[in-house]
Amino acid sequence: MFRLAALFLALSPATAFACGQPVCLVDPDSLSLTKIITFEGERAGAGPGHNIDDVLPLQGATFGEHFAGQSVGARGPHDEVSGDAFAPLTMMAGRAGQNLSLVHFSGNTVLNGYGSAGFPKRDAQGEGAIAVLFDQDQSALAFDLRGGEDGAALVHFYRRDGSFIGPVPVQPTGEFAVAFLRSDGHADIAGFVLTNTDPQGLALDSLRFGKPPDMS
Repeated sequence: MFRLAALFLALSPATAFACGQPVCLVDPDSLSLTKIITFEGERAGAGPGHNIDDVLPLQGATFGEHFAGQSVGARGPHDEVSGDAFAPLTMMAGRAGQNLSLVHFSGNTVLNGYGSAGFPKRDAQGEGAIAVLFDQDQSALAFDLRGGEDGAALVHFYRRDGSFIGPVPVQPTGEFAVAFLRSDGHADIAGFVLTNTDPQGLALDSLRFGKPPDMS
């Protein structure tokens, strides 16, 4: 009973208002999320991994580099995404060799974004943007960061109509889970873009999302 009460408290808008931002960085253990994408079972490889030059549709979400309407530039070897997204929010892949790869990493399969240096160069691996478009709008989500070396990451959240909800910085980066909760309780997160300036780049694993069923 205590665990259930704590869950409802963690998911309440009042808790999220404490951060003072549209989307709050929260304890991953405070969220009850019913769906997970692990990338296990997808074609992957060691080293630079299996190159993906198109969008990657999986059950519940589609992965790419940015959304239609946005531009992708470079900050050193890292991708920098700018501009407004078009409505409706539409996933776009990066240029050939500058999109995504699936890599075997420490016994798991993780998703890399590839930067402007291009696949399979080490200077590009993990330096690129990763965009996620959910099949259904969300109020909360979580994922694992892999390969971080005390750098910085930034997550930009968007609604289905392309409007910008807000940014959430994650710094320093490392090997840990991060979770995000909409501060007003609305389920209007249609997608996000993850970029980083980590010296070793970042990968994404174990994307969790989905509300618990309404038992009322």
